[in-house]
Amino acid sequence: MSNNLEHSFVSELERHQNIVHKVCRIYTSGKDQHNDLFQEITIQLWKAYPKFRGDSKFSTWMYRVALNTAITLYRKSKRRVKTQDYETVVFKITSQDYDDTEEEQLKIMYKAIKQLSDIDKALIFLYLEDKNYKEIAQTIGITEVNARVKMNRIKTKLKKILNP
Repeated sequence: MSNNLEHSFVSELERHQNIVHKVCRIYTSGKDQHNDLFQEITIQLWKAYPKFRGDSKFSTWMYRVALNTAITLYRKSKRRVKTQDYETVVFKITSQDYDDTEEEQLKIMYKAIKQLSDIDKALIFLYLEDKNYKEIAQTIGITEVNARVKMNRIKTKLKKILNP
């Protein structure tokens, strides 16, 4: 791969790495699992980057790859996942420490979200990221109407979980 492609990828990843951290936080519990999933998502992003055509924003494409990777690994958690040795990668990515000292309400919200199905987690995550229904539908691969209906059902579920 060319150095230009590598530099471009590293710049975009560093700029948008909080997206990956947020996905990791929703689909993992514990720092080690978080770091493992972050690494796997980064590898999948790197492998797919040469095919990124720019039809959508990099961040939208990143959401899709990150969520698909997290959901796939979550569903296959009983099987061992093959990973690429991170040290063999030519470039180094500077990582910001993820601030895990969120207020109590955020912990309660994440606990409630973890009780949702995989697809519902992805929908609420994108909704909380202020994505409109059109962007949510495109990222998840469903219709806009379906995204709205599912989101209303998720809101009802979360209200029941948070206010029993």
